[in-house]
Amino acid sequence: MRTVARACLLALKDYAHEGLLSACAVLGLAAVLTPLLVLYGVKFGVVQTLTDRLREDPRNLEISPVTSGRYTGEHLARLAAHPDVSFVLPRTRSIAATMDLSRGEGTARKTLVASLEPTAPGDPLLARYHAAVPAMPAPDMADKANGADENGSPPLAPIGVTLSATAAEKLGARRGDSLLGRVERRYQGRVQSARVNLRVAAVLPLPAQQKDVAYVPLPLLEAAEDYRDGRAVPEMDALNGRSGEWTGEPRPEGPRVYPGFRLYARDLEAVGTLRQGFARQNLDVYTHAEEIEQVATLSRALNLIFGLICAAAAAGFLASTASSTLAGVKRKERILGLLRLTGFATGALMLFPLAQTLLTAVLGTAVAAAVYAVAAAVINSLFSTGLNGMEQVCRLPPEHFLLAFALVAGLSLLAALGPALRAARVEPSEVIRDV
Repeated sequence: MRTVARACLLALKDYAHEGLLSACAVLGLAAVLTPLLVLYGVKFGVVQTLTDRLREDPRNLEISPVTSGRYTGEHLARLAAHPDVSFVLPRTRSIAATMDLSRGEGTARKTLVASLEPTAPGDPLLARYHAAVPAMPAPDMADKANGADENGSPPLAPIGVTLSATAAEKLGARRGDSLLGRVERRYQGRVQSARVNLRVAAVLPLPAQQKDVAYVPLPLLEAAEDYRDGRAVPEMDALNGRSGEWTGEPRPEGPRVYPGFRLYARDLEAVGTLRQGFARQNLDVYTHAEEIEQVATLSRALNLIFGLICAAAAAGFLASTASSTLAGVKRKERILGLLRLTGFATGALMLFPLAQTLLTAVLGTAVAAAVYAVAAAVINSLFSTGLNGMEQVCRLPPEHFLLAFALVAGLSLLAALGPALRAARVEPSEVIRDV
């Protein structure tokens, strides 16, 4: 062990003694490694940025059927239990999923016909933008709301609603504002309407939804559909504290059947899996699988190109390192022979070129990483106008630098193995003869 330590120490001293040659070896390695780091940094940064943008937008995870179907609660429960599904809610008929929203009184009154979308706790779209999830009022709140006011008229219990940015802008509504919702129908030859009090729970930003949409609890959607179908909804009358509005025929017995659903996949990879699963059931669905596949195809193509470039660079690096290490061994044969005479074993002599090669790998990787950091900062500053938040065009996580060093060190030791064996076979008799 002492001989090995002495061999390594002598190798380091010799490395420092030949400072100019050592510096050339370090710079040569950095010249090969730096472009590869920058190229891979750009590849990783661009693909990761595109993937993050896809992942951060919940709409890319949304899946909905193209045509109307017949989905029962049991069917939707099976969908919710699927490991690739993170959220699913039934949708009512689109023609019934609208509501007239109004705010204000008199000439200041603003009205809007908004599409209704179901929502519930765990909704990925609302969670992405930290929006409050609207909810039906609890029964005790409804009972309190049903108390008469000073005029003797029972107030309506407000139901939560989350508005899209365009809907809120047209209504001039903000979080906490009260709205009046009205559902119209033609029943028994007359035009009738039923009202419901709403309270704005949150307003989504424009990127979340560009249409006039109100996200409401599923029971309100079901109530609007039943009312338009001429059915009575006594639960809404109970919430409103009055009777005679949500009237109609009794709701038929049996499970409710929904024409569609609002489903979100667990991640980007699950979108394609779910689409294939629905295709096997002969169900056409809307997905963003094409955009996701384009990013995956780009990543695979860049990986292939980078792999070919790395293979060519590795071959050149192996040849260069092997030749320079062999030249160093030839130049120091006399010194190695003398070390052999002084009692250094074969393994210790092999460590002499291997230690120097490993030191070159360490210093060369460090220099390449420093130059990469400067180049990455310049590249990211040039493209900063098209980036959002912490996005970067050129970036590498710390583990990639460790992987780069491991690969460089492995290739360096592999290239130096042949010259190291030659160093171990130096005969002292040849050294004595030359002396």
